Amino acid sequence: MIEAEYVAPSNLGELFKSIEGRAERVKFVAGCTNVLPDLRAQNPAPMLLVDLTGIEELRRIEENNGVISIGSLATMTELAASEIIRTHGPILASAARALGNPLTRNRATIGGNIADASPAADTAPPLLALEATIHTEGASHAKREIPVEEFFIGPNQTVLNQGELITRITFPIPKDPSASSHIKFGLRNAMAISVVSVAVVLEMQGNLCHRARIALGSVAPKPIRAYLTEKELEGRKITEEVLESCAEVVKKEISPITDIRASAQYREHVTGVLLKRALWQAAREGENSTNGNI
Repeated sequence: MIEAEYVAPSNLGELFKSIEGRAERVKFVAGCTNVLPDLRAQNPAPMLLVDLTGIEELRRIEENNGVISIGSLATMTELAASEIIRTHGPILASAARALGNPLTRNRATIGGNIADASPAADTAPPLLALEATIHTEGASHAKREIPVEEFFIGPNQTVLNQGELITRITFPIPKDPSASSHIKFGLRNAMAISVVSVAVVLEMQGNLCHRARIALGSVAPKPIRAYLTEKELEGRKITEEVLESCAEVVKKEISPITDIRASAQYREHVTGVLLKRALWQAAREGENSTNGNI
């Protein structure tokens, strides 16, 4: 049996008052799509469960002065349906659509997805490629802004302190002209944890890549940016030869494991294939955008 105290604050002020002096016992919960299975599988010490679902200020999705702000309680369904996200961060909307089944997407939140810090977290590669920032607030009301590439430190490990809450995620609207692509590869057509996932954002000048941001999931102890591969691509025309070169370079940046879903060798091969496909898709979108065709 799980021994816990339960509180359900209606705003951040109530939340931090309720955990004052007890931050080391706090477990924040919202959609509970990860928390409940974890609690059932373990024998946790008595804890303070803080239900975030009544805090409306953490649900907003907004655009202001060229920056997109997403409240940590925004669900996958809301992200996938948001016109703001579909317009300015389509790879994030794509990742949200690919997570779990409709029931899970109705409950799973973006804050929970990244706080759980699975190497296969669906929203992590798009947020890395969009150069997002994680905004947090702690029990002492100290606020932090953490670049997403510094947020993950290992499997199910982040830089969050005990009692520190993700309040929102922000990212700048990609510069024009830019293009993006997201691919999640799993062993089933639906409800699959990714074997490999890729997200790319390219700033294009015709068929020349001016700047690239490439992120990967399920191929390292944490979601990662492929910085060497980005440098391999930048300043070059996206040709089949360049794509092959990128597919080889990216293999040096990943450290996949063998598990129940795939072998390390298979993940390495699929990473190269999906990267070439994602870059080609984004490049074609970028060319069409530059030519005024979309």
